[in-house]
Amino acid sequence: MSCTGVSLWCCDPRVKGTAMAGIWLKAWTLYLIVALGISDPSPLPQGKSYEFRRNLLGLDKCNACIGTSICKKFFKDEIRFEGWLTPQSNLSVADVQSNEGNYTDITAGWRSVVLSRLMSPHLHKISDNSICSSAGKGKSCSIETVLRATPRFQSCVRSNLLLPNMVKGLSAPMLRCPSQRLLDRIVRRYFEVIDVGSVQMKHFTEKDKLRLLYTLAVNQHALIPQMFPGTEGWPFLRYHGSCGRVMVWAGSTPIRRLFSSSLERRADVAHQLLHITQSLSSNSLQFNLFYTKVSEDMFGTLDDSRVFIVNSSTIGIIDLKEGYPPDEGLQTEHTDVFSCLSGSCEQPPPCETVRGAQSFILLCQHVLHKLLGPNDVQSGWLPKTALSELAICADQTQSDRRIISAAQTLKDILQSLRPCSSLYGYRYPECLYSDKF
Repeated sequence: MSCTGVSLWCCDPRVKGTAMAGIWLKAWTLYLIVALGISDPSPLPQGKSYEFRRNLLGLDKCNACIGTSICKKFFKDEIRFEGWLTPQSNLSVADVQSNEGNYTDITAGWRSVVLSRLMSPHLHKISDNSICSSAGKGKSCSIETVLRATPRFQSCVRSNLLLPNMVKGLSAPMLRCPSQRLLDRIVRRYFEVIDVGSVQMKHFTEKDKLRLLYTLAVNQHALIPQMFPGTEGWPFLRYHGSCGRVMVWAGSTPIRRLFSSSLERRADVAHQLLHITQSLSSNSLQFNLFYTKVSEDMFGTLDDSRVFIVNSSTIGIIDLKEGYPPDEGLQTEHTDVFSCLSGSCEQPPPCETVRGAQSFILLCQHVLHKLLGPNDVQSGWLPKTALSELAICADQTQSDRRIISAAQTLKDILQSLRPCSSLYGYRYPECLYSDKF
């Protein structure tokens, strides 16, 4: 073997086996990047301190956090922020809730992910201060100690089940009408404990119970993709795990980037959005998932053009099997510091106020009108009836039956506008053989 290139290191007896392994790994990684077109994120800056990472991720605030299921990957540099923050970064002017990042494991190269806090650093600070103030501790205290002392948490500690009275008064939309079956599903699918799959919380430590209760109180977004995973056909992106107050899920392209694309592309997205909305309210589990708020940032697409819900923090859930629980109002025993941790003490209205067509109304009002417009009709490519049905769908003065009928008619019109092309990998080549696609 000639002593050139990488082989030169093989000829130096001073190089130990560990160094050789590292060199060959870097060479092999470089080969994969060149051969497969995998983008390699920027290397971690030297001197990045362990303490800075802990503070950045919110680990210093645990167990008032989401969990630690993916911390090892952060500290092994297998998850990286798109632009590495350093201890010298001015975090006070970067009050953002989400960042783009990169993720890798043994079986795959680098791929894009989203790194998101339960809420922005500014709101987290306000929330933490409110915890201390609730105990008369000023603006500085052990927030975990204060939360542990609350009657709500002590009730949770004494129980092996997550019960409706333990979550009553929390602002999460999916807890507006909590059934026992829904709460059992939360516990059974909770990713942040070692032994998942049981509705009993016997395997939960006290810190696990506090993390779950804190997550439910601050932002439900980390829990919905766990309860209804994409691998089971639900329209939610994959949840990779969390570390401190940062959760990680698969990256996507915001649909707002498609507002100026061709009509066939926009028609495909609009059709998928209508289908997703319809399927959320009608599924074999008999859970009615509905929108309480809708914005364009709520949805995204993957490389195969499939549309997903990327922000599930405003989705409510009604258990159609167990029905509406009795509305007890905002009784004193259900209102405490946990009730306001999301940044607002506003409580959701009773279950009975949820309209059957509520999700379609919000979707048509805030998103679909940005995908379909008068210019498409004037060009001759979009039937005029499409905009008429869209207007009815967005009109909340119409009856639920008329709105749902308009949404279905619009969906049928858009079906005929969708092309059968390899650009739409989520339904190709099946569309060649079936009108269903």
